[in-house]
Amino acid sequence: MKLLRRKEGPSLDSRLAALLEAAELAEGRLPEEAVSGARAVAERAGVRRTLSIDHTVAALAGATGSGKSSLYNALAGTDLAAVGVVRPTTSAAQAALWDGEGAGPLLDWLDIPQRHPAASASGLSGLVLLDLPDHDSIQVSHRLEVDRLVELVDLMVWVVDPQKYADAALHDRYLRRLAAHRGVMLVVLNQVDRLPDSAVDRCLRDLRRLLDEDGLAGVPVLAASARTGAGLAELRALLNDRVAERKSWSTRLAADITTAAARLGAPEEAPAGQVTERALTAALCEAAGVPLVVEAVAKGHRHRAVVATGWPVTRWIRKLRPDPLRRLRIGTMTPAGGPVGELPAAGSSRQSAGSSGQGQGQGQGQGQGQGQGQGQGPGPGPGGEVVGRTSVPAASAVQRARVETAIRDVGEAAAADLPGPWAAAVRQAARSRSQELADAVDRVVATTSARATRRPRWWRAVNVLQWLVFAAMLAGAVWLGGLFGMDYLRLPQPPLPTVGVVPWPTVLLVGGALAGVLIALLSRLAAWAGGGRRARRTARALRTAVGRVGDDLVLAPVRAELDRYAHFTEALARARA
Repeated sequence: MKLLRRKEGPSLDSRLAALLEAAELAEGRLPEEAVSGARAVAERAGVRRTLSIDHTVAALAGATGSGKSSLYNALAGTDLAAVGVVRPTTSAAQAALWDGEGAGPLLDWLDIPQRHPAASASGLSGLVLLDLPDHDSIQVSHRLEVDRLVELVDLMVWVVDPQKYADAALHDRYLRRLAAHRGVMLVVLNQVDRLPDSAVDRCLRDLRRLLDEDGLAGVPVLAASARTGAGLAELRALLNDRVAERKSWSTRLAADITTAAARLGAPEEAPAGQVTERALTAALCEAAGVPLVVEAVAKGHRHRAVVATGWPVTRWIRKLRPDPLRRLRIGTMTPAGGPVGELPAAGSSRQSAGSSGQGQGQGQGQGQGQGQGQGQGPGPGPGGEVVGRTSVPAASAVQRARVETAIRDVGEAAAADLPGPWAAAVRQAARSRSQELADAVDRVVATTSARATRRPRWWRAVNVLQWLVFAAMLAGAVWLGGLFGMDYLRLPQPPLPTVGVVPWPTVLLVGGALAGVLIALLSRLAAWAGGGRRARRTARALRTAVGRVGDDLVLAPVRAELDRYAHFTEALARARA
């Protein structure tokens, strides 16, 4: 027969590590009280594990007049705590020790200077019993001392009396808040000698009901009397069982971790945030003037093609027209290592497209460099050149509003299913680098568009062909001019070769002119088609490049925040396991 081994839950060390991880991830997102509380629990747990685990620290806590000091003396077998009618009687916690060797550092950590050996052995070896001040004392210092020690002790024994067992101060301030610590809690109804047996049963049932409502179902409830000794044997037996197990300290720490994790948040599965870039990329492209740049690329390609492949006789006229790309400062590059200061100053129009919070002379691109009167210093372009900023007109108010709306939509979509603090963090992450968008997009437009200024190889071949044809035409013109000169001087004419009946000089002149015009017209048609293709390629490249900028400056911070929340929920689930 195959034996099945019981699966054990996560270790205390792994849960503490998970709690600390969750607290680190929640820093700046959740209330500081919850985060600092989780760290305090981890710190307390780390200290407690280094102290004696052979001793169990149990604290008798109760209200004024509940008889906890009398019960403390009865368990210790001697009068260690003062008992009287003047309230409050207990002003400082004191400890009774059963075999207290090695418990000194533990009591030092608890800051309990009053320590007494117990007179009664009764099998409680390893028990450290504390008598606490009244939790409802009129002295504030007494209440603070109770609050401090309730967070530190291994086992809590709440002593109530028939008159005040339903006191709201006890249930609201302590018991209900400590519901996760039911495994390290006992409740003793003291002074039952003052009640008839039937009344004791009614009090116990009512006390049981109140504890169940507080979330403390299963917590042992005992009836006892320190004066008559009734119920003390059962109480000693329960304490002996807890001390013998040597587990109360770890159970207490596990409950502390569970409580601290609950304060950080509910262990819910992290939603898959919807992060889309299509609308953001479209808004950024429009604000960056991508349509204008694409149009300039097509026109600039055709303009430069005419200059490079047009008829040499008339191509100079085209040079008188402005180059559409140079007007936008696209493709104006200085070799690397050249005098950067000779580049035109960055267009103030693009500077204004950024956030109003950017000062003059400050650029926030990839490096967030600073210039002197130049919004963004030049940067490396294709082939090792230095690319300055473009002169694309500034984004209009409508375009800037569309970009802001797209950024807000990205944050809202990603934060749709997140808890409030984390949703706010995701929305803030979407806007965290928005001031860098204008410069970064302008830089990537300049760099990407610069590739559209490269000259096709066929331009050079056509240019050479045009000059050859022009040379032929010029040779024909010179030849004919020579013949006219000889005829004018009445010199004898040399033999004249012909093509059919047409002389070669005429063929060269007319044919060269017609061929040059024809080549120019064909080149212009090719340039028109090539300009359209280059514009489409540039549009795709610009959308991709601008999309990468939006991804880096908007979507990446949002994804990082979503990943942070996912890791937080995983760590929180491990801590609560």
